[in-house]
Amino acid sequence: MKYDFDEIVNRKNTNSLKYDFFKERGKSEKLLPLWVADMDFKVPREVTEALIKKAEHGIFGYSEPKEEYFNAIASWFKRRHGWEMDTSKLVLSSSVVYAICTLIQILTKEGDAVIINQPVYYPFEESIRLNHRKLVVNELVEMDGKYFIDFLDFEKKIVENNVKLFVLCNPHNPVGRVWSRGELQRLARICLSNGVFVISDEIHADFTYPGFKHTAYATLGEEFQGSCAICTAPTKTFNLAGLHNANIYIQDDGIRNRYKRQLAVHGYSQSNIMGITACQVAYSLGEEWFLQLKDYLVGNLAYLRKYLKENIPKIKLIEPEGTYLIWLDCRNLGLSDKELSNFIKTDAQLWLDDGYVFGSGGSGFERVNIACPRSVLSKALERLAFAIKKMEKK
Repeated sequence: MKYDFDEIVNRKNTNSLKYDFFKERGKSEKLLPLWVADMDFKVPREVTEALIKKAEHGIFGYSEPKEEYFNAIASWFKRRHGWEMDTSKLVLSSSVVYAICTLIQILTKEGDAVIINQPVYYPFEESIRLNHRKLVVNELVEMDGKYFIDFLDFEKKIVENNVKLFVLCNPHNPVGRVWSRGELQRLARICLSNGVFVISDEIHADFTYPGFKHTAYATLGEEFQGSCAICTAPTKTFNLAGLHNANIYIQDDGIRNRYKRQLAVHGYSQSNIMGITACQVAYSLGEEWFLQLKDYLVGNLAYLRKYLKENIPKIKLIEPEGTYLIWLDCRNLGLSDKELSNFIKTDAQLWLDDGYVFGSGGSGFERVNIACPRSVLSKALERLAFAIKKMEKK
């Protein structure tokens, strides 16, 4: 069937973080929200039907996934990414961030150093600091609108700080890089030679643009598999974030058992029945929906690129290789972070993610979510263009 991603779905009064919490988060309800990383698209019809059937059954007791659940995950990653996954190494989690925090707790002790590549998804830093670990930042290098890893600085900081753990974002949120196999292998060799365990957050793995291919960290070579955990979830791919379902791949039996014990410490046992249902059905039957979605996002990106070039040349698009979260360089506006944030909210009446919250290197940028109907994206860009023109006339 043909899916209609132009449909405007009213998400107000649904307990939506994106649409129902303006006041609670100190924002005006006049703002157009394109910040948090969920999509304004209905999930695949097959997922909805499966959830309705489960709801109509009327009993929501303790539940665990059967073999079919794990087979659906393995089949998806083999088809989409060429990863022959051993499903016996999978452990369920309520979310990727929950898994990252749990892994930080079992693989390091308070005061140990954990390294990340900033600017990066801000819960990484929060997870490290709240668990009383030492944050070490390897800042990404931006050259001609593309970001690169400073490998020399990366290894230098690992050695100097006796780093125990590296949290990798691949594909990278917010700068949009899909790290190449060569880049990942270089990172992996540095980490292996220095005794650094790698947590690879691959929640955006399915969102790559034409010409780019995601490389699962687990496929880099057998020598690296025992010192990594791969965090996957259907939640970004199929817009299921509210169902709290993630699947964590831990090759090493000892570490995986320690992870399970830590879940017990947290009081976490059986998973959400709706999350289990949605995940299995989405990976089994949602591929056609997803392929049409990817085409639509390519169109949204093309629209954004053209609009900026023709109407807002001062804002530069950092060309994404992956994700639907777009990194905009606003430094030519000549505003401080506080001024830029205020301008976006007050003048443009948009709710975006300010670049500085992503840490070192994020100053002067804004992150925008383009996983919305094109008419919504158009409205947002028109607001931004009008606000900039008005500012320039002052």
